[in-house]
Amino acid sequence: MTTDHDRLTALLRSRSLLRGDFVLASGRRSDYYVDCRRTTMYATGLELIGRLALQAVRGRGWAPDAVGGLTLGADPVAYAIARASCDAPPPVHAFTVRKAAKAHGAGRRIEGCFAAGAAVVVVEDVITTGGSALEAVEAVRTEGGVVMGVVAVVDREEGGRAALEGAGLDVLALVGITTLLAGGRA
Repeated sequence: MTTDHDRLTALLRSRSLLRGDFVLASGRRSDYYVDCRRTTMYATGLELIGRLALQAVRGRGWAPDAVGGLTLGADPVAYAIARASCDAPPPVHAFTVRKAAKAHGAGRRIEGCFAAGAAVVVVEDVITTGGSALEAVEAVRTEGGVVMGVVAVVDREEGGRAALEGAGLDVLALVGITTLLAGGRA
């Protein structure tokens, strides 16, 4: 029987795991790249990620008011979880952390369903160094949010989880890179 986890892993492997010579956001080179947006923005990927991430969050005993992270990678992950919560109440809403506060309008750095005092889970598409998630955590805490933990679709297993855990954060990843690479060449 094929599980949702198996289906997500296969989808990530076929749509998002690229082979070649890549420069990562950290500046390091890699012979593979996980372009998670090719899965997180794909209809079936959204459905699977939403359901699996919501189950993982609740399985950890977290009951967040909202989920979100640093734009752009975290956005579809947050929206997928929020949508999945409609089918499995209580609802969990979504927010986005901008890279910088807007210079116009309300001048917010965090947009969407977020308010001071909210219990949140920071989400990420891919964890490599943990830098994007840490930036989102800092922004949420600066605005008065309470971070319960971090959920990623893929962990590249290159120290990001350790960096986040070293900052006192609980981390969940739906799929590790070892599992993706074990399935053969993309």
